[in-house]
Amino acid sequence: MRNVSLDDEDGNERAVLPIGTDYPHGHLLDWHEHRRAQFLYGATGVMVVDTAQGTWTVPPERAVLIPAAVRHRVRMLGVTTHSLYVEPDAVPWWPATCTVVDVPPLLRELLAAAVEFEADYSLSGREGVIATLLLHEIAAGSPLPFHLRIPDSADLAGLCRAYLARPDAGVGNADWAAHVAMSERAFTRRFRTETGDSPAVWRGRARLLAAVPLLRTASVTEVSGRLGYASPAAFTAAFTRTFGTPPSRFGTRA
Repeated sequence: MRNVSLDDEDGNERAVLPIGTDYPHGHLLDWHEHRRAQFLYGATGVMVVDTAQGTWTVPPERAVLIPAAVRHRVRMLGVTTHSLYVEPDAVPWWPATCTVVDVPPLLRELLAAAVEFEADYSLSGREGVIATLLLHEIAAGSPLPFHLRIPDSADLAGLCRAYLARPDAGVGNADWAAHVAMSERAFTRRFRTETGDSPAVWRGRARLLAAVPLLRTASVTEVSGRLGYASPAAFTAAFTRTFGTPPSRFGTRA
């Protein structure tokens, strides 16, 4: 697979630019934006995408749709990407916010083929047909719930991002309320207004999202213990209820 810079190809007249890249574990693509919309698929590993409005955790063999001109950063955990950079006028149906989607086998194989195209691939032959079919397959995808909203206000956003970096089951609403010098009741009301969730529900979901990258190298039992669950069964039940699939589906170890 070629590692090609988007900057070298962005002026290309092709509406769909397929680019494949291998990233070292832990690599951070710091805050940036693209003129084109991006379909970012992780053929391996886990990606964590941040914007000012939220955070999206992308499990292995899933993808995230990133709108054009949205400032974002991406943390790569053992990832090989198959990306498509798409002219905005070619995808008027593209979501207005980042969206995690499943990548079924057909779409997966089309992406693997597309990242081997030359930059000036033929629009009239097989490659042009694949590029067109890729957009049809992406448009048919359904969103997955691997995201959290980040509050707009700086003080609450700081609390949330700190918790995402170090999820702690021992932290409660009283701790967060004291941190921003508010009563617990007022803090809970304000937090719910800005995120749509109570602080406790938000933290619970954050812990489950934190499990996704951990499951690459640790067992379900180990991850449940690290995140403060009473038992692997409790962790599995919460994970399955939230994301619709058991955590064992994302692990390399039973």
